[in-house]
Formats: sequence, C-alpha cells, structure tokens
Amino acid sequence: MDSKELNIIEHLEEVRKRLLYVIGSFLTLLALSLFFVEQIYSLLVKGLDVKLALLGPSDVLWIYFKIGAVCAIAFTIPIAGYHIWKFVLPALKPHERRGALLFIPSLFFLFIGGISFGYFVVFPIVLSFMQDLAGAHFIQFYTSQNYFSFLIRLTLPFGILFELPAIVLFLTSFGLLKPHILKKSRKGAYFIIAVTSILLTPPDFISDILVLIPLLFIYEISINVSAFVYRKKLQKETELQEMELSS
Repeated sequence: MDSKELNIIEHLEEVRKRLLYVIGSFLTLLALSLFFVEQIYSLLVKGLDVKLALLGPSDVLWIYFKIGAVCAIAFTIPIAGYHIWKFVLPALKPHERRGALLFIPSLFFLFIGGISFGYFVVFPIVLSFMQDLAGAHFIQFYTSQNYFSFLIRLTLPFGILFELPAIVLFLTSFGLLKPHILKKSRKGAYFIIAVTSILLTPPDFISDILVLIPLLFIYEISINVSAFVYRKKLQKETELQEMELSS
C-alpha cells in the first residue's frame, strides 16, 4: 500500500471519527431536549387561541420527538461546524484559520435567527391568513401533529437559508468561492429567492414582500462577507510574499 492510499485511508478514518462525534452529540442533545420537551411545547402553544387535539395515543410521541429533534439540530449545528473546521484546519494557512473560526458561532446564531424570523414573523402572518380564509364557514379544529408539522415546515427552511453568510465565509476562507462569482450569479439568485418566498408564503403581496426583502438582504450580506474575507486573504498573501522576498 503506497503513501497516497494510506493518506486517503487516514482522511476517511478522520471523517468517520468526526461524524461519530457529531451523531453522538445530536443523540445526547436530543435526549436532553426530550427531557425538557413539555416546557418547550408550552412555550410554543402559548397565546394560541384554540386547543390542539390528538387523534391517537401515539401522536404525542411524534409531536414531542419533532420538537426535540429541531432543538437538537439547532445545538448540533455549531458542533458539526467545529468538526468541519478541525478537519480542514491542516489545509488552511495561519491567517485563514482565524477567519474560518468565525464559521462555528455564526452557524448557530444564523440558524436561530432564521428560525426566529420564520416563527415570529412569517408563521403568524400565514396562520392569520389561513384563519381569515376559513372565516365563519368552517370549524377551525387543529390537531397537534398537523399544527407542529405545519410550523416546522414553515420555520425550518428559514433556519437553513439564513446559514448562507456563514457558508460563504467558510468557502471564501478556504479559497473555494470568490465574491465576483456571487455578484455574477445575483440575477439567478434573486429569481430563486423570489420563487422561494412565493412558495413559502400565502398568496398575498404583503407576505411575499415581508419574506423576500430579508432573504435578498441575506444574499447581499453574503456578497459583502465574501468580499471582505477575500480582500483580507489577498492582503495576507501579499504581505507573506513581500516578507519572503525581503528575506
């Protein structure tokens, strides 16, 4: 077995080890979330005008599991980010490591920010629209399982979409992305964002705008983050080259 094959095996072993750490962290956080799931459930239904119903004895297990899983994912994200950073760390130059280190906390805060935006801004608008649409023509009867499935489907995508600046920061630090690529892709990205906002919101202009503007803002932030990191990267490389030439 040559050195190249040994190197690949070592990388695969490192990936396996870090993947096990992430899975173990998720399972631990899931157990912890399930321990406090009743308190989390109470916070999520606080202020809800209608009483949620169960259609079967096992429904409550699925509801609690979904809530616990989302909470566990939120707190596993920075742990996964840390292990990704540690895996690529040997390939990074010293001045690139500090920028990439910002990837870890930003993943968590951006995910929480996206979930919060979906829950506090988008979800009330969509729910109110649906309730007004039903009006007095229907009895509004919600099951817990359908209500929380609807809530998670509406909020979780925002948590993922808000991760874009952190991903851009990491890829730019690693040299896999440049700001001009994001600028050239602006029209296509705007179109995708517009379609996404329309699909995630009820068919009214105000809801579409409320979702569209923050997502466009996130994309522009990503371009600025990439430009800043890329500029710093070039500056450090120039300084290192000058030091080498002077020595």
